[in-house]
Amino acid sequence: MTDPEHGDPDPSRTPDTPDPANAAGGPEGAGGAEGAGEAGSPDPGAARRAAEPDRIMLYGQDAALRRKRVAAGLVGVVLFAAAFGGIAGLIGGTGPGLVVAGVIALLLGFVIVSNARRQVWLEGRTVVMRSWGRRRVDLETAPRIDLLLSDVRGTRTVSLLVTNSANKAVKIDLAVYAGTGGRELGILALRRLADALADNVEANGLVFSELLVAQLRSEARGDGAADRPLYRIASAAPQGKLAQRFTMEAVSRFVASLD
Repeated sequence: MTDPEHGDPDPSRTPDTPDPANAAGGPEGAGGAEGAGEAGSPDPGAARRAAEPDRIMLYGQDAALRRKRVAAGLVGVVLFAAAFGGIAGLIGGTGPGLVVAGVIALLLGFVIVSNARRQVWLEGRTVVMRSWGRRRVDLETAPRIDLLLSDVRGTRTVSLLVTNSANKAVKIDLAVYAGTGGRELGILALRRLADALADNVEANGLVFSELLVAQLRSEARGDGAADRPLYRIASAAPQGKLAQRFTMEAVSRFVASLD
């Protein structure tokens, strides 16, 4: 995500796959590879890295931040479970109180750990979401694409909800706004997403691609957060709804209204 006030790409959102052109490490690396060839022991790792598709992170946390958030979340779970377990214990006794506390702790703990493990990235034209397993959605053939807006305690998240033919969906967070500030997906990620959506053959992804291109143009002009398309469409949505979908038709009308 990037700071909408500056629009600079977040370094954490750059590809974590090495550039095959630079995998040999420049002139010195080329010499090393040549020496390895002369010794008859080619580097299998270089060939494997060259064959891997580009990977652009769309959502993820570094290990240190993930551990801190999990620890803080688990502390909150313990306190919450103890409170409800105490109330149940006063009503039904020690046994029911412990059962209630244990169930609440397990459920909330599972949610927190699952969210901490969640990562979303783009491989070529495919979006991959990983938590306990992996879910893959091809942006070229996805039959349904929706713009999703969630509003939680004044913080609005603008996302793409992409569904494949097996009815499996992956949510891609484009921007998170609170007041007049927030975080936005990096320029490189937006550009790659726009390119992939433009090739969609099922759900008219070109409309959503045009929305992302308009966002990139707004950033290039140096517009403030309030003047950018993602912020404007988030502000135009009715308040009081936890989550709501914008269909392709609604997004098309909004994109047509942009300057």
